[in-house]
Amino acid sequence: MNSEAVSALIAKNPSLKPSKAQLEAMEPGAYCIHRSWGFGQIKSYHEATQKLIIDFLNKKGHPMDPAFCLSSMQILPANHLLVRKQTESAKIAKLIAEDPAQLVVEGLQAYPNNATTAIDLEITLAEVLGEDKFKKWWSSAKKAIAKDPRIAVPAKKTECYILRETPVSAEDEIMEQFNGTRSARRRILLAEDLVAAAGSKEVKGDLKAILTGVTESVKDSNQLDAAERLYGAFVRDSLAKVVGVDAATLEPSQASLIANIRDLVSIAEKIPVPFQSRFLDLIKDTHPIEYRDAAFTLLKTSQGKFTTECINFLVENGHADELAAALKRWQVEQNLRAPVLLWIVKNRHSKKFAKLLNDLITPRLLSAIFFAIDYEALQAASARRIPLGDILSEDTDLIADLLSTADPETARDLANALMLNQGFEELTKKSLLARFIKIFPGIQSIVAKEAESNEEQLLVSRESYEVKRVEYETIVSKKIPENSKAIATAREHGDLKENSEYKMAKQDQTVLMAQKGQLEKDLSRARITDFKEATPDQVSVGSIVEVFVAGKQAKYTLLGAWDSVPEKNILSYKTPLGLALLGKKTGDNVKVKIGSTEEAYTIKSIGRYADTL
Repeated sequence: MNSEAVSALIAKNPSLKPSKAQLEAMEPGAYCIHRSWGFGQIKSYHEATQKLIIDFLNKKGHPMDPAFCLSSMQILPANHLLVRKQTESAKIAKLIAEDPAQLVVEGLQAYPNNATTAIDLEITLAEVLGEDKFKKWWSSAKKAIAKDPRIAVPAKKTECYILRETPVSAEDEIMEQFNGTRSARRRILLAEDLVAAAGSKEVKGDLKAILTGVTESVKDSNQLDAAERLYGAFVRDSLAKVVGVDAATLEPSQASLIANIRDLVSIAEKIPVPFQSRFLDLIKDTHPIEYRDAAFTLLKTSQGKFTTECINFLVENGHADELAAALKRWQVEQNLRAPVLLWIVKNRHSKKFAKLLNDLITPRLLSAIFFAIDYEALQAASARRIPLGDILSEDTDLIADLLSTADPETARDLANALMLNQGFEELTKKSLLARFIKIFPGIQSIVAKEAESNEEQLLVSRESYEVKRVEYETIVSKKIPENSKAIATAREHGDLKENSEYKMAKQDQTVLMAQKGQLEKDLSRARITDFKEATPDQVSVGSIVEVFVAGKQAKYTLLGAWDSVPEKNILSYKTPLGLALLGKKTGDNVKVKIGSTEEAYTIKSIGRYADTL
């Protein structure tokens, strides 16, 4: 906006006078970001209507009142990353690919005081890169940014990234943060960073003070649980080695913290991934007689990478035969949990574990997989992904491998188990069943039976389909997770046999899972129609039918399966009257019995609902 336009606007609305500078910045060509519409560029100012014309990404030529924009829109400086993505796209693309720390430095330079919150910076970078690319890029970029002495990295997302006036070394920054926090957890993490960063003799004197602080945190802090205290002792001992202090003189020792073998499972659930291998070695050193049994117990309850660590530990310590026997026994007892099953199917072609796994790749294992997926779906009762279900879908050879020794009857039983499994959506079930049919064509009858039970496709309006879809999304993303939390809360109240809250929550879970399953079936059968296929020749879905009934004239509109509004005489074609009218012509008589009452209808005329829109 030029000065004349701004003056005219202020003359009309004097309260805008304090915002004169902001209004003058709203000039054609300026880039902006709006609270609702996002990133855009001002194209012109229409003096007759006193409106800015702005091109937003998904809304071109959008007119906006400048006065309204004062509180909802920000004019971006020329050096803002979003602007430079438009004006210097090649340079920004090069920084993204080659120098993420420099990209952040230049991004911070666009902010007042060269600082902005972590939340704001991440939002800006996500818009620059695009949501799909940002997460992967950011996970590696953060490491480069943390090492850059020019950038102060915040501990929390609500705190600020700051472009320093004077660069600070990584070691000095860590020490500054260490001395500035009283959190035992934070101190342990910072000490871990120092162990990785410290290499010069000049910092070893300062590291002794850090070592003292970590030792005190591990020994005296009531902020730490058993796993955190153990890991803290490990970091402390690693730091002692750097400093040149004998770790054996420091208390509590790592061995003393796992002296009670019954504590190992709860500790293992929380230890960091990089410490898992060392944790198993520590158990062996501390419990030389009992370590094997402890490792099997940990494997049985393991998750993620720790499953692999436990198996490697047992094999490397000469217990491969016992491991093979244990896996077979757990399979028979249906005690093979999802993480172990996942490891088995991922490593089934590994030469290293061939002897261990050859006898496990059988139809029985597929049964165990279905059981584990079904169990996890019921226990989690949420929309989160089930890794074991994902690999069954993504690994196109897995079902064939597991069915290689199956007979037709066993394959049919497993196919039925698949169709009843609550861990898969209907379309996924059909895709997996196709792999069964490829090996055992006779299983095709299950598909025919399923199709018969599902009846024909449901014709529905787009509006009613959206209502059903929203209902499904609400159940999956809100009601089921809320119920899952309710179950977890009720479980904490004690004895489940006498726990009425737990029983009610589990009953709700059963209802919700049934609703979810029914909606999935309904939505998979739905075919959206605009009712334009209806003709005036005979009654069909999308017809308006005038009838005589009981000496009176009435008009009914026949629409989709989910479109009934009885008070407006809008009927689903699946209702008794709707089904009776379908296919009939003008002049036909129709009798409809509902309960003990039978009514006779004579069709007077047939019109098209689409013609009334």
